[in-house]
Amino acid sequence: MGGNRNKPGSLTFMVRKVWLDMRAAIGAELKEFGLSTSQYATLMMTQAHPGMSVADIAREVSSTRQAANEMLGGLEAEGLIERRPNPTDRRVHQIHITEAGRARFTEARKAVVRREAELESAFTPEQRETVRDWMEGMSEACRFG
Repeated sequence: MGGNRNKPGSLTFMVRKVWLDMRAAIGAELKEFGLSTSQYATLMMTQAHPGMSVADIAREVSSTRQAANEMLGGLEAEGLIERRPNPTDRRVHQIHITEAGRARFTEARKAVVRREAELESAFTPEQRETVRDWMEGMSEACRFG
């Protein structure tokens, strides 16, 4: 990581630039699987947390409900997710990953893990751990600080 530790600039915009660059790098990998980064994230989330609502997914992928609904429509049309009525609230649907979605996610995940490892390869394990700890701490500070 090294370099000049006194570089001018906003930390917020540095993090944003890294996010955009990583999103592009991972997005290029996901094209092979016909997925966007938001679709990939949705498959990951619905596998880990079945029954999320459209509003939950929109919040997690930083989009509007309308954009999330359109994205979910594409996943649904491909048979990768399904919407089920919420048993306690008829106005809300729960989003569930299908077996086809699980299979696509599993294959895409291999490519993402490989690409992330390539991106991190110039850093020592200690540096990677430090950065991950910093990101988790910063995220928590933003939510609760």
